[in-house]
Formats: sequence, C-alpha cells, structure tokens
Amino acid sequence: MRIAILMTNTDDSGFAHTHPMDGEKFTTLVQMARPAWRCDVYAVKDGIFPDDIVTYDGAMITGSPTSTRSGASWVTRLLALIRQIHDRKIPLFGACFGHQAIALALGGRVDNLPGGWVHGRTENHLVARPEWAAELPEVVSIYGSHVEYVRELPKEADPLMTRDGHNTGFTLGSHIATSQHHPEMTHAFISALTEELRQDMGPEVYARAQESLKQKVDQPALAEAIARFFEAARAA
Repeated sequence: MRIAILMTNTDDSGFAHTHPMDGEKFTTLVQMARPAWRCDVYAVKDGIFPDDIVTYDGAMITGSPTSTRSGASWVTRLLALIRQIHDRKIPLFGACFGHQAIALALGGRVDNLPGGWVHGRTENHLVARPEWAAELPEVVSIYGSHVEYVRELPKEADPLMTRDGHNTGFTLGSHIATSQHHPEMTHAFISALTEELRQDMGPEVYARAQESLKQKVDQPALAEAIARFFEAARAA
C-alpha cells in the first residue's frame, strides 16, 4: 500500500531536530507491521499537500502542538481535505491533533481537557472491537501528551476507546479510525519529551508522567491493528 502521511507538527525547535521527525516516526510505525508499504510525507503545516489524495490507499494525520481551533490557514485547508477524504471513503487514521482535526472537520467539538495536561503512558478502555482490533487488549496502553480533547463526536461516529470518561478514539464507517494518543512514540522519545516539557507541565504532571513511563505500552499490537484497519478499509 501507499500511505500519505500528513505531517502537522509545527515544532521546529532544537529539541525537535535532535529526534526523528513525525513523518519518520509514523513511517516506522507502519513498517513495523508492514515493511513493504510505502509512506510519502507531506508537511501540510508548511502548506505542502498531496496533489491528488485519491492516488493513495490511505492517509494518516500526525500530532501537533498547534490547536485544531487555531484558525491557521493550513489547518482550514486540512479540515477541507478531511471532508474530501471522508466523502470519497479513503481510509484515514488520525492521532492526537489528527484525531481532533477529523472530529472537528466532520461536525464534532474540540475543547480544553478538564483537569489539564495529560502526559506519559495512558490506559485506554476499548469500548468497541472492530475486526481489525481483535488482537488489542481490553485496556490499551499508549503514550500521550495533550491539553485538548474531542468533547463531542461527529454524529455518525462510534466510540472506540475512552479514558477517565473522555473519548480517546473513534471510528466512522469502515474508513476512519482515530486515537487521541500517540502510537508512533517510542519510550526514548516520550522520556526526552517529558524532560523537555518539565517546566511547562509542572511538578505534579511531571511526577505522574515519570512514574507512568516505568511500564510498557502496546506499540507492536497497535501497529498491527492500524495496518489491519487500512487493509479492511480498502477491502470494504
């Protein structure tokens, strides 16, 4: 398969450049499960979009420190592309910002997360089990870092995962799946990011994050589930 990775991460700091960029992280995630698949990265945050998204077997939208509600011109253009992808039923997976952007583009609502910042290893309860998610555990562990969330799903969407009563993933038809959290992040990266954001997140969030990182996440199982999602969506 050919997957278009729509890279939304606007972090251009020295920290960002000492680690793999999001396009590489998502390519690694895809090829962890399907080594032969090709991923093409488009820096949509710089206004670089695919010439024709229909030439791809699917698309993925990455995370970003930018808010989906920012009104930035590239965000507005991305929301329009999401609606085009949905109308044509092209398989689409979104993580964090991508999850929120898909919801917002299709009629959902995004808001500030009650209780503030979530960072580190998160435990998400699987509330639905599509066939492609058959091998995921009942509680899915994923690294996360966010201060906004999907408050209201699009009308036709179905919840996939929840955490503390909040939605952390949804599906829409057979062609859209999302995760509020970051299946592409490695332990090395989230550990470094935790130190980078230590002052911003405050001592309590930092301490919780550090403690959470002592346990593993379900990255290989998530990589396989995402690959199966694309395969099932293309076959539908």
